[in-house]
Amino acid sequence: MKNSIEDVVLRYSERGMPDIRRYVSGDCCEKAALEILSWEKGNVFLTTGFYVAGYAETDGPAGTVVLALALQKLGYRPIIVTDLHCKGFFEMENLQTIYIPYVADEDIFRQLVEEYEPKGMISIERCGKNRFSKYANMRGVSIDAYTAPIDEMFVKYQGMIPTIGVGDGGNEIGMGKIAGAITRKLSLEPCVVSTDILVIATVSNWGAYGIVTALSKQSGQKLLPHFEWIETYIKKTVEIGSVDGVTHERVVSVDGKSMEIEQEIINALEEIVT
Repeated sequence: MKNSIEDVVLRYSERGMPDIRRYVSGDCCEKAALEILSWEKGNVFLTTGFYVAGYAETDGPAGTVVLALALQKLGYRPIIVTDLHCKGFFEMENLQTIYIPYVADEDIFRQLVEEYEPKGMISIERCGKNRFSKYANMRGVSIDAYTAPIDEMFVKYQGMIPTIGVGDGGNEIGMGKIAGAITRKLSLEPCVVSTDILVIATVSNWGAYGIVTALSKQSGQKLLPHFEWIETYIKKTVEIGSVDGVTHERVVSVDGKSMEIEQEIINALEEIVT
């Protein structure tokens, strides 16, 4: 039996994502792709960047860039909305990037939305507030001082701008959609910010790759880059300054997963398309 996209992106899970899979809409990557393709051609906001030990982690930016470049090929105009720990990650792929201050009020987001009129917003591995209005890492430690309140834009425009969230642990934007299940099954304080569609994966980058795989199937275009391109991009972010979110080391790995595993995931997704 052929693997589904979700079967692939949920391989090697060590943080309970398969346990909450039944609470997430089936074929979530396919649904996210269909949702994106329903949007009017125009600007799309993508946010990522998760603070870890003085840096942004390697999970998130690669998936965001892969999805942004796919959106470009499909006729959309991706705009990255992040904070300064991701400085330089996206400009090297010629993607417009807007940096939000760590202390920002809702006027900033109102001005952004009025100026760019985004047709949709996508979050990939971006911390969102829990029920105590705190940004917390997987250890429950506050990272408020290092996290711009970009999730507030998803709250403020819920129901007005369509949204997609991608996460792998429970504390990311979008996980509010299944916060009760996360609390029961994973015993952590989940993010309470919801999105219209939620994609879960073992590694959030893989969830983004899964959406791009589904976009490839739906559009008939080859949108997922080869593993070598992705590995090179991750190497560049590490050189600029990013760390593995699990080991906290400046190495070319993601969430403790080696590039050999990354290659296996990309190859399996390519097989689904072909």
